[in-house]
Amino acid sequence: MNLHIMKISTDAELEAILDVIHRSHATVAAEFGLTCENCPKHTAFLPLIFLQTQRSWGWIMAGLYDGEALVGYVSLSDVGEGTWELHNLSVLPEYRHNGCGKMLLDFAEATVKDAGGSRIKIGIIEEHTRLRRWYEANGYLHTGTKKFEHLPFTTGFMEHIIV
Repeated sequence: MNLHIMKISTDAELEAILDVIHRSHATVAAEFGLTCENCPKHTAFLPLIFLQTQRSWGWIMAGLYDGEALVGYVSLSDVGEGTWELHNLSVLPEYRHNGCGKMLLDFAEATVKDAGGSRIKIGIIEEHTRLRRWYEANGYLHTGTKKFEHLPFTTGFMEHIIV
């Protein structure tokens, strides 16, 4: 593998990113029985306009490439007072368990630190215990849960302090 991360700089790259997001999160949707009908805003069903809007808001977007092939993605938004939110961390299923997610997480943490930030927050499916354990193993602390009526799962919140 020839893995490297590059910031996304053009709207033309968004369709490839959307494909990676959909393919990555389709496994989660299947595992938890999420559909367009019962969870239309889940990442597996994200419409292109959302990425275009996020880009226009100035979110930092980065792709993980194996040579020329896009195999992963992450985005970050500055929510103020040194706090950033991590969004849509995605790795194609065939690239999982090879350190790709960790590369994207390390990129996010370095980006936040370089911007003067001190904290990264994330929301996950609370019932996705394997994912929660992965974030915990990478220094994220569980900070609480919330059950939203429009979601068929509980949202778990986690954060990481940048040192």
